[in-house]
Amino acid sequence: MTGDLFERARVEAPAKPQREKTAKKTTGKSAGISAAQAASKKAPQKPAPKPASKSTGKAPPPSKAGNKAAAKPARKAPIKAGVRAPRGEDYSAMDIEVLEGLEPVRRRPGMYIGGIDERALHHLAAEIMDNAMDEAVAGHASRIHIHLAEDQTVTITDNGRGIPVDPHPKFKDKSALEVILTTLHSGGKFGGDVYVTASGLHGVGLSVVNALSDRLTVEVARDKKLWSQSFVRGIPETGLEKGGAVQNRRGTTVIFHPDPKIFDSRTHFRPALLYRMARSKAYLFRGVEIRWSCDAKLIRADDATPAKATLHFPGGLKDFLVSKLKGRKALTAEPFAGRAGLNGNGKAGGTAGKVEWAVAWPLDEDGFFNSYCNTVPTPQGGTHELGLRGALAKGLRTYGELTNNKQAAKITADDVVGDACIMLSLFITDPQFQGQTKERLSSAEAQKLVEASLGDHFDLWLSGAPDMAQAVLEHVIERTEMRLKRRHDKKMKRQSATKKLRLPGKLTDCTHTTAEGTEIFLVEGDSAGGSAKSGRDRKTQAVLPLRGKILNVASASADKIQANQELSDLVEALGAGIGDQFIEDDLRYERVIIMTDADVDGAHIASLLMTFFFKKMPELIETGHLYLAMPPLYRITQGAKTVYAKDDADKDELLKKEFTGGAKIDISRFKGLGEMPPRQLKETTMNPKTRTLLRVTVPPRHSDEDIAEARETAKLVEQLMGKKPELRFQYIQEHAQFVDQIDV
Repeated sequence: MTGDLFERARVEAPAKPQREKTAKKTTGKSAGISAAQAASKKAPQKPAPKPASKSTGKAPPPSKAGNKAAAKPARKAPIKAGVRAPRGEDYSAMDIEVLEGLEPVRRRPGMYIGGIDERALHHLAAEIMDNAMDEAVAGHASRIHIHLAEDQTVTITDNGRGIPVDPHPKFKDKSALEVILTTLHSGGKFGGDVYVTASGLHGVGLSVVNALSDRLTVEVARDKKLWSQSFVRGIPETGLEKGGAVQNRRGTTVIFHPDPKIFDSRTHFRPALLYRMARSKAYLFRGVEIRWSCDAKLIRADDATPAKATLHFPGGLKDFLVSKLKGRKALTAEPFAGRAGLNGNGKAGGTAGKVEWAVAWPLDEDGFFNSYCNTVPTPQGGTHELGLRGALAKGLRTYGELTNNKQAAKITADDVVGDACIMLSLFITDPQFQGQTKERLSSAEAQKLVEASLGDHFDLWLSGAPDMAQAVLEHVIERTEMRLKRRHDKKMKRQSATKKLRLPGKLTDCTHTTAEGTEIFLVEGDSAGGSAKSGRDRKTQAVLPLRGKILNVASASADKIQANQELSDLVEALGAGIGDQFIEDDLRYERVIIMTDADVDGAHIASLLMTFFFKKMPELIETGHLYLAMPPLYRITQGAKTVYAKDDADKDELLKKEFTGGAKIDISRFKGLGEMPPRQLKETTMNPKTRTLLRVTVPPRHSDEDIAEARETAKLVEQLMGKKPELRFQYIQEHAQFVDQIDV
């Protein structure tokens, strides 16, 4: 159960095609995990069956590059065990590796797609969709088709110009198609002549998908001829094949299947996510029609996702927002919506750009903010969102001044957009994103361009509809007054608090007087607490032992929760309050670290603690303060060499890769953290220089998709940890196929 507690959670740690999480342990840096995969690090997995390779026909003799790639075996990653004893000064030029071709992608997929979890898997489909959308935005494609097959194969087709298949001038023995599929940072979007505005900017999208697929086939229809080429894990399986003449067909088709050696066997494409992605692309560009289809067997009974749909929104963002708000009352009869060229000819890199928006204020105050740049979703916001926020806040303050409303001067951007439903789409040349996954726009000029262009239209909208403008102004001022009152109440609460803080007696506190740089370890039992107290850094690390398994707050009554001493001690130690009374600034530690044994019981305790924080202190997770420690389960010694393994699979791999010769190998299994010597506990789990931490995350409740994911997470927690055992039984039935070992 604990392995899937928060299955909607995202692993931000570097991806692990073979041993990359273990390798990361030597860095001492914090990794991240999004809720149910936290405990799943201990759950055994059943490998997915290897799909058969797909070929498009009789292959001609492969190219020289293909022969070379096939003949050259993949380089094996050096094994860096979790923590090892100091080694000799044997660092030399022989230790320096140069990764070539697509090898860096397979070795470190997290650098390119953000991990190997469900979110990263869907990023593969997004990369191919973005390429098809770039053709549509450039005016060369009008239709896109995406299909999800039962075996998790994804097919994406567009009717654009098709990837060039002629020989590349720099690599004369390869076609341009093969260069794009096998070479990082290759493509036609660097110069700006082929695509004015594009989402694929780094030239790595299609090649990354190729590298992380166990099979991929590309079909290109150009000049009434059909061409195809197949690849296996990034290596050409065939040469470029000519399929004959075709009529009334042009464009590119990409068929790929994610590599089960890279992605977790339980990680699958979800029809609902792919459908929402396709739908968002359709309303972001009015001139494209997207056809969606999915094998009906993949859609659950409680999933409203259609098996087939044609998506086309001629009204753009306004059409989508109106459909999204159907049945919900809003402050204004019509949303504030429009589109415009950017001021100064909309230049962000020498070519015109444009912006489109739609804003409504629903009476239920359940808002969202969906923003995009060049059709790429930016769930973490960025400079274009800052431009919209600034334009709306400035416009309302100015309108308030014109209507002699002095309270309007106190309006902030959060007051205006905090409960609004907002759609924003920006098209500019050469946008700058943070990271390859493009989740945040960082182009500095975007804020000024959006604020100037959108601000003029907002002023006209306010002056042209006084009734709607007044309704929005009064609503926002009410939110402003509520914000100021909450701030005043918090200030008075701090002033009235006693000077001496009441702390639980079993807490061993750190000596640092501020929260910055400090952390508290929540450990199970006094025995583990004793080892942790001896191994800690007294200046920055505090330890709070908890007695056994804490109360399951998802199924307990309010009276039981209030009377529980363990939870009361925990809340008092953190000092930030609980529920609506939670104040992040009062949190006594920068990191709250759950440190439990590396077994099933430890995973259960960690799940109970995560459930408590999720239910009663969600802001602790949302603001990035909750972590999981990663203690080892085994200690393996041969002579002076010592390594630590996190589980049975890790132990078996280390025995094969790290130990040679006939010398005796000693393997000891830690029964619990309390039985680990303080020195070893510090070395493996508590020392920031040698440990690994997993950050627990939840969807940020920013865009409507994030809000939908947050609801799914809450539903899953209730299903697994709530009062109804029949829901847990149903979950076990649906997921029993993924279990091949049971720890009884």
